[in-house]
Amino acid sequence: MAGNLLARSLHDLSAAAWFGGTLMGAVGLNGAAAAAKDPTERTRLSTAGWARWTPVQIAAFGAHAIGGIGLIAGNKARLAGQGGAAANTVVKSAITVIGMAASLYSGMLGKKVGELSQHGGEGATEPKPGAPEELAKAQKQLKALQWVLPVISGTVIVLGAQQGEQQRPKNALFGGLFDR
Repeated sequence: MAGNLLARSLHDLSAAAWFGGTLMGAVGLNGAAAAAKDPTERTRLSTAGWARWTPVQIAAFGAHAIGGIGLIAGNKARLAGQGGAAANTVVKSAITVIGMAASLYSGMLGKKVGELSQHGGEGATEPKPGAPEELAKAQKQLKALQWVLPVISGTVIVLGAQQGEQQRPKNALFGGLFDR
């Protein structure tokens, strides 16, 4: 039980960090950076904030992988025998890998924006008129990814909750009274 509790805690807390970090970054960090008076500060501050978050995000991804592997190992009999459990795990794993790849790509775009931050922007993810094409393209992609990443990480959390529900006995509250 303790091993499964640790695995589930690593899995769920790291997914929560991923979801919360990406949503706070899109709303709070990028929103606050966009309010800077100096256009160069908008891109610089956003890039600096995301760079500070990156090590935490990488640690969360590692914890999520360890927790996920632990849950799979601890539930291998259930995954093999319970209808829908293996399919959920495969789908959630695929979405997680896609989300981690999208997060990595977002970080690469953010690095590019940081390297070109002297050109500034209308916002953290909105290029200003006359911005170099490379900067404008990276900012436009980041504008979409800042909302895609919370959706992906939120989906991982929902699929994890579904897995938890699959483990519950039917009608546990009524002791099987309604099972027939």
